Amino acid sequence: MDEMSGGRLEVASPIPLRRGVDRLRWRRGMLEENLGKKRAALAEIDAFLEMQPKVAERLDELSRNLFGDILREIELNLTYALREILGQDLRVVSHREMKNRKMHVTFSIERDGRPEDILTGQGGSVCNVISVGLRLIALSQLDERQHRRFLVLDEQDCWLRPDLVPRLMSIIHTIARKLQFQVLVISHHSVDLFRDHADRVYRIQPPVKRGDGVRVECMEG
Repeated sequence: MDEMSGGRLEVASPIPLRRGVDRLRWRRGMLEENLGKKRAALAEIDAFLEMQPKVAERLDELSRNLFGDILREIELNLTYALREILGQDLRVVSHREMKNRKMHVTFSIERDGRPEDILTGQGGSVCNVISVGLRLIALSQLDERQHRRFLVLDEQDCWLRPDLVPRLMSIIHTIARKLQFQVLVISHHSVDLFRDHADRVYRIQPPVKRGDGVRVECMEG
């Protein structure tokens, strides 16, 4: 600011003003640098968002392929079990789809190459076999350090004819040994149907008289 002093005109020093300008220039440089970094980061985010649908689609494809290989093996194993136990031309078919990034799987049955309602015909027997197979497959994937390989099958042979029970037990016994599973099977069928495919067979007898407990008899396997 200019002032008059004793008839003389005094001019303010430009140094503080220059310093202020220099600070503003430095500040502008910093802001421009930060703005450049923000723009670069935003460009990377935009590029990722543009690529994300393709990545998600590719991951879904890989998941379908991976599960496809697993499901094909499951289909073959369950189909083999059905044919061995029931002695019929049955085939297990899986259907899969991705929903909300999760794989949803449904199973159906074909007889002689044609779809069959599992609730008709021998649906109960089919359900018996498939249920056992899916349980063994699911349990075999668990971490042995956190889960004991122990399976209880309660009346899992209820819909099977007596002559088919040994076939089911033969497959269960073979798989259990291979996977090192301990399986407890509870059944109302005759113990004679289990002798050849069990390590131990126990028969539970009703009490002889009122007030007594049930009797457990160990049979030779």
